[in-house]
Amino acid sequence: MIPGKRRYFAHSDGSTETSGWHRFADHAEGVADGAAAFLRRFGLDRLARAWGLLHDVGKVTPEFQNILAGTSQRFDHSAPGARIALDRYDRIGRILAPGIAGHHAGMANWSGAGERTALEDRLRWARDPDPAWEQLIDLPNVRLESGVAERYCSAFACQLLTRMVFSAGVDADYLDTEAYYDRLEGTTRRRGGHPALDELSHRLEVRLDSLSSADSEMNRLRREVLTHVRQRAGAPPGVFRLTVPTGGGKTLTSLAFALDHALRHDLSRVIYVAPFMSIIDQTVEVFRGALQDASGGAADFVIEHHSTFDEERISEGSSRNRHRLAMENWDAPVICTTYVQFLESLFSNRPSRCRKLHRVANSVVILDEPQSLPLGFLRPCVAVLKELARVWRTTVVQCTATPPALAASDDFPGGFGDVPELAPAPERLHDRTRRRTRLHVDQVVGNCRTSDDQLTDRLRGFRQVLCIVNTRRHARKLREMLGGDAAAFHLSASMCPAHRQAVLRTVRGRLEAGWTVRLIATPVIEAGVDVDFPVVWRALAGLESIIQSAGRCNREGARAAGDVFLFEPTASRESRPPGDVGKRADEARNVMRRFGEDPTTLNAFREYCRNLYWVEGEEALDEKRILARIAERERSLEFPFETIANDFELIDSCQEPVVTPWDDAARQLFRALEQESSSGRTARRLQRYVVQISPSARTRLVENGDARPFREEEFGRRFMVLSNPDLYRQDVGLVVD
Repeated sequence: MIPGKRRYFAHSDGSTETSGWHRFADHAEGVADGAAAFLRRFGLDRLARAWGLLHDVGKVTPEFQNILAGTSQRFDHSAPGARIALDRYDRIGRILAPGIAGHHAGMANWSGAGERTALEDRLRWARDPDPAWEQLIDLPNVRLESGVAERYCSAFACQLLTRMVFSAGVDADYLDTEAYYDRLEGTTRRRGGHPALDELSHRLEVRLDSLSSADSEMNRLRREVLTHVRQRAGAPPGVFRLTVPTGGGKTLTSLAFALDHALRHDLSRVIYVAPFMSIIDQTVEVFRGALQDASGGAADFVIEHHSTFDEERISEGSSRNRHRLAMENWDAPVICTTYVQFLESLFSNRPSRCRKLHRVANSVVILDEPQSLPLGFLRPCVAVLKELARVWRTTVVQCTATPPALAASDDFPGGFGDVPELAPAPERLHDRTRRRTRLHVDQVVGNCRTSDDQLTDRLRGFRQVLCIVNTRRHARKLREMLGGDAAAFHLSASMCPAHRQAVLRTVRGRLEAGWTVRLIATPVIEAGVDVDFPVVWRALAGLESIIQSAGRCNREGARAAGDVFLFEPTASRESRPPGDVGKRADEARNVMRRFGEDPTTLNAFREYCRNLYWVEGEEALDEKRILARIAERERSLEFPFETIANDFELIDSCQEPVVTPWDDAARQLFRALEQESSSGRTARRLQRYVVQISPSARTRLVENGDARPFREEEFGRRFMVLSNPDLYRQDVGLVVD
């Protein structure tokens, strides 16, 4: 501490005696060291170190010290460090300033209107810190070496660099603050200690050896694919495609490749990204089963993380409260997440969402079924994946039964370059499996509509049948029309994951026993869910959905052929398809007419994608002008971070979580969580019992007294629990309308 100068602190322990307070210089150095370590392998350690040293320099002021002493309440301590960064580092300072100024509230727009004050206005009003700050920290001389600087020559590269530095700094800040309060409280945070990737690879090897070696056609195909794909693991990091028919073992094959590839190239983790939370349910179960140790212990190093709980629903109270509400930072070897969580985070401006981004770098990202990406955001999604592969040592594996036409060679604007295929001869694999099913398209091609009465009558004519429709409401209505049929079941996102898994176990058991079973489902069953029906009925949708639905029919090839019937429901409020499903359905019908008896070939699907993208038009593939708004700021680097974050929403209608105490295990969990201090761990454990509903529906539940917050004093209104059990039905899940 500087002789004769007032002591400056970053955090207090709540007492008036300052001997236990967190010194500013110690915190600044701790954050700088942590952020630098995160980005060192990219040659950005000095840049990250400067961020860490400057992020809290506004605390070197009497105003902030009065806040710690309890004699004042508000002061913007983030803006001073951002202004110093601009003054000291000029253009490089523009990479540092948004994140420094936004390390609590989020990166703002540089100018113009927004939810928060524009950055240029905050910088104009920023208070100068005490001159003592220069003696408390030692700012490095920051410049990007020529080889490093060339990587960030475009506006898009610079804005992603800004986010990555922000991510590393925010994560280091939370970790250092967390460590301080843990020391005060005498607690030890359960971080790290995960098995190394080579150990996980060994466990997976044992698991793969133990799988059934039955000499069926499908098992021979799975073994052939697995062996061939693993032989490609030494290929240089980049973008790959893994094209394997449904039922061909993509899930474990992609995991095996990812672990082998990560070990070959010193990558840090595997991130599996799926379009739906329902796929995450099963994938997490598969991964944990494949990677658990010989004792069968819980594989809690496989982190399930999606947008179940709003990460921004965090108390604006003291740092002590915020550290207890620590967000997910993906410090684990295997992550399972959704497109919404993964991609929206890459365009977010919030510290809660961005904290994990630097851990996406130097990883293997498995994109399950990338053809499910929303059309209106397709170009920015492809752009950020390309940039992760180009600069941030991220290998991207497009894992799919139906490869989308997203390469430059497919005439996709700004598409991927030459994308190597990992699977052996995808066309041949498709030919070997397509005879498993007969696709009946007459009704759809002939524009014939099927009423709900006609549909349920036909379903009753089959002993084992799966019917997939496009909306929750339609699925619920059809299940109710089947009445008291004891063999009828329902599966949709109106049911919590634990409930869905229980239904699937029952359905699989009845299928294996040869009993009658009629399952009405939404698209939650289409990808990654291992069921095998002899007959499937599918409401008209995109060709990718039709192919995925066919993958639930005669999946093991045990029958001569299964039957997949396509139908178009009579138009109604319940059956109206959401989002861009209608556009995809129209193009699927066109492809069926052109390709006749087999519209599911790989060539047909490529034409479907090309036509779909070009019918939409290049501008419609970036409907919010994300890329254009970034490119416009190439000279100034004054990116509108807040506006981009608000506009980049993959799902049109926001959904909010309600925790449903569905069974005895859930009720026991609530009792166990009464003593849990971390909202992050609480969120992870509650995910199995969550149903997502519209904000208006959740508001009605709360206003009517049908839902209440769980431990509101500690967690605010982050965890809303259903308190009226009559609203959750065992047949169809949560009913709120």
